[in-house]
Amino acid sequence: MSKRRYVARGVPGGYRIWDNKGRRWWGDLYELCPDDLLTELNSLADPDRISTLLKRYRALKR
Repeated sequence: MSKRRYVARGVPGGYRIWDNKGRRWWGDLYELCPDDLLTELNSLADPDRISTLLKRYRALKR
């Protein structure tokens, strides 16, 4: 079984997305992990879909 590329990890203050391939944090800090983002991370983890979701939630934070 291969390791997932992107995973949501709890950090102080909320959640962040960890990129296993790039070995770095990816995206912003979220106080709550949105359900559709978490579902995408736990399924296919399509980078384009994840980017779209991140842009939507980043815009809502403003």
